[in-house]
Amino acid sequence: MLDIKGITVRYGAIEALTDISLSVEPGQFVAVLGANGAGKSTLLRTISGLLQPVSGSLRWMGAEIGAATPESIVRRGIAHVPEGRGIFSDMTVRENLEIGAYSRPDRAALKQDYDDIIATFPVLGRRESQRGSTLSGGEQQMLAIGRALMSRPTLLLADEVSLGLAPVMVRTVFEALAQLRHRGVTLIAVEQNARLALKFADYVFVLKHGRLAMQGTSAELSNSGGLVEAYLGV
Repeated sequence: MLDIKGITVRYGAIEALTDISLSVEPGQFVAVLGANGAGKSTLLRTISGLLQPVSGSLRWMGAEIGAATPESIVRRGIAHVPEGRGIFSDMTVRENLEIGAYSRPDRAALKQDYDDIIATFPVLGRRESQRGSTLSGGEQQMLAIGRALMSRPTLLLADEVSLGLAPVMVRTVFEALAQLRHRGVTLIAVEQNARLALKFADYVFVLKHGRLAMQGTSAELSNSGGLVEAYLGV
């Protein structure tokens, strides 16, 4: 499905990712762990076309997308929920959701998808006419995820969705993400909370200083003494 081989990504002279290779299979919930500055967000930004690798191969459904534009990648079925949510604060909840479907030609199916998202996040239905700026942090995170889902993605990239949320809201958001697999959505979630990620994810990649330090199933890494070393960078 997603096959990354030997990509290196730079910000000017700074090498943020070095020789990263990984694969993601359909229906997986994949977590990407690592300390601050490990390259986690850079990886998602590269997959979604916001950054381009200077070397290596990034293939999606067999096609090379390393030089594709973000808009082209959305049309191919990859949606990105960025760190910080990035909702349109002056738009209503409905308008935020509707703008997520801007690239879709199948307008007739939009109402069903809209209804499905409201069913997943009922609070958004109750806030439908409110501006994004009036929502709580957790509600804004749900809105950001819902907006991404309106593009009907096959792969959803979620960057630090638990950041700044109350524990009860974090669980609600992650449970909703896990349920997306039943709708045919594959997930890659960057997360600082290792315990949370290991609880929900099927497979985990751990980055350290821009390199792939560890990988394995959640069960394997939960029982690995090396996870602390790789995650904390000690």
